[in-house]
Amino acid sequence: MSQGRLTQRDRQRIAAGLAEGRSYAEIARRLDRPTSTISREVGRNGGPGGYRPEQAHRATERRARRGTPALRFAAGPPDGELGDEVIEMAVRMGLPKMMARVLVALWLSEDGRLTAAELTRRLKVSPASVSMAVGYLIQQGLIGRERDLRRRRDIYTVDDNSWYQSIVTSSRQTLEAAELAKAAGETFGLDTPVGRRLAKGGAYLERIGLDTLESGRRWRDLLS
Repeated sequence: MSQGRLTQRDRQRIAAGLAEGRSYAEIARRLDRPTSTISREVGRNGGPGGYRPEQAHRATERRARRGTPALRFAAGPPDGELGDEVIEMAVRMGLPKMMARVLVALWLSEDGRLTAAELTRRLKVSPASVSMAVGYLIQQGLIGRERDLRRRRDIYTVDDNSWYQSIVTSSRQTLEAAELAKAAGETFGLDTPVGRRLAKGGAYLERIGLDTLESGRRWRDLLS
């Protein structure tokens, strides 16, 4: 695989591939690049429907002139290449974009602790957007919240235990879905096509949820 930076010619070939309806994997093979390079390039520059090679090339040059991504992470928001990649990964895993940005900002902060005001400044978004995002992330077990009584403010946190808690939360949600599917199957009747389909789906989800929960507990020591 080629490891150098994308050239303007590469970006023109990406645009041509998108216009032809080709997948990221097909375009990547044509350019001898990793598929992740193509998906990151397109996602950062307008998406499949808005990708413009000249604009993408100029934007990359501007980012390069501003300095290396590592320095930007240390100084402020996760807006460099690595930050973009991690955010895209979180979105592919099912997180809404705003929630992913808040989570990654916490992951990449030095001590894994930020207030709502700090998140607002780093991400350049409204307090309401941060409030909605942290509420969702707490509900999913992905971040924690501590109350600073002296300053009357909340501090949002991520630590090693956050990984385990997110697994537990996800597994419990899967088990709840399993119970709902099985109950619906019994309501329709296990002698009906709909009832059998729901019952099988519920049994499958139940096994996945239990296995994931057990695996999370078995390997929890890796986080200590």
